[in-house]
Amino acid sequence: MDNITPNLTESPICSGSFDANNPRLRQPHHPDPISHLFTLRPDIDTPTLLCHACETLASLNVLSTDLAAKLQGSSRSHALSIQQLALLGELLLNRALDNLDPPTVIQH
Repeated sequence: MDNITPNLTESPICSGSFDANNPRLRQPHHPDPISHLFTLRPDIDTPTLLCHACETLASLNVLSTDLAAKLQGSSRSHALSIQQLALLGELLLNRALDNLDPPTVIQH
């Protein structure tokens, strides 16, 4: 019987590589072959996408912090590591948003 389950570790889309040879980067409007469950409208602008990504990471930050508070030992350390990565991603997205639309400084 043929194996119809995709091997995610061998997929160039899930490899974590961001090189220009990645087929997903070369064809950004081509549907992701791994999953069609979640899709985004193609007309969403970049600042809106970044805002939603930032809010998603902020939610992950809160969830992982709450989880870490209920755990002990290495499980707690893992949850806190996830929390720190979510926070780092949130900070990076906020800086990207600031670069796209710098905040205005009110001078008195």
